[in-house]
Amino acid sequence: MDRPAYAGNKRYYSLYEAMMGRFGRRVMKAGIDVGFTCPNLDGTCGTQGCAFCRNGSSGYGALYGGNHPPLAEQLAVQRERIRQKWPDAGLIAYFQAHTNTYGSPETLKQLYCEALEQEGVCGLSIATRPDALPEPVLEILADLSRQTYLTVELGLQTIHDETARRFGRGYDTLCFVRAAARLKERGIRVCVHLINGLPGESREQMLASARMVSELGLDGIKIHLLHILKGTRLEADYRTGQVVPMSKESYIDTVVRQIELLPPDMVVERLTGDGMREHLLAPLWSLDKIAVLGGIDRELAFRDTWQGKRYAAGSQGQP
Repeated sequence: MDRPAYAGNKRYYSLYEAMMGRFGRRVMKAGIDVGFTCPNLDGTCGTQGCAFCRNGSSGYGALYGGNHPPLAEQLAVQRERIRQKWPDAGLIAYFQAHTNTYGSPETLKQLYCEALEQEGVCGLSIATRPDALPEPVLEILADLSRQTYLTVELGLQTIHDETARRFGRGYDTLCFVRAAARLKERGIRVCVHLINGLPGESREQMLASARMVSELGLDGIKIHLLHILKGTRLEADYRTGQVVPMSKESYIDTVVRQIELLPPDMVVERLTGDGMREHLLAPLWSLDKIAVLGGIDRELAFRDTWQGKRYAAGSQGQP
C-alpha cells in the first residue's frame, strides 16, 4: 500500500487536517461541563465510576467540580482563550465531562441548541456512553447532524470485557458495537476512545482493540494513555505496585502499531491524553505532550510506516 499524502508531512490523518478540509480554517474544541452525571455513578449500573475516573471525563476529571458556570459563560471563556492564539478560529462546543446524553430529551435539546447559538460555534462534539443512547436521544442527534457538524464520542477504552470488568466500565463490548451501528445508521459521525495501559492488558490486546474498531466504519479515534490520578480507585493499586504504568517507549511503540491498523480515512483526533497536572501520580512523562507526539512522529518516520499500512478492510495484517 502506498503512503497517503497527509497534510504537513504527517503519517496519519490528523484532526487539524480534517478541520481544515471541512471548514477551511482552524477549528478548536471548547470543552464544557454542564453538570451531567453518569449511569456508573448514580446507581443505574454502578456508584463508583470507572477505576481510573476522578469524577468526570476531562483527563478523567470533571472540568469544574461541583460548580458549573452557565454554558454561554463557559464558551465565552474558551473562545477568548482559543482566539488569543488563533484569532480567526472556529469552535466546536465539546460536551466533555461525564455522560452528555444522560438527561431528558428536552433538556438535552435545549443545551445543544444553546451551544450552537454562541458566537463562533460551528459544530458540536458530545461525549457519552453507549448505554446512554435511548431512541428519543438518537432522534435528536440525527436531527442535529443534519443541521450542523456533529460528532458523538463513545467511550470504549478496550474491546476486552474482562479488562472492562476490572475497571468497572458497566457495559459490554457488544453494547458499544450496537450503539455505534445505530448512530452510523442515522448518518451521525462517531469517534471512539481507547485507553492504552489498562491493568492486565498486553500489547497484543491493545492492538486487538484498534484492529476491531477499525472494522466498524467509524469516523474518528482518540487514543489515550492510562493516567493514574489521586483520589481514584486506581491510586491504591498503583501505590501497592499492583498497577505499573506504561513506559514512554512502550506507549509510543504501541501507538505506532495501532496507527498502522487504522483505516487511512479515520481521523486521528488524539494520540495522548492531557492528564490533570495537579492530580497526576503517574506516568509523569506524559506531562510533556509535545515530546510524546514528537516521539510518535519520529518512530513512524524511522520505521517508514503510516496510518493504514497494515489495514485491509475485512482482513487486516498481523502486528
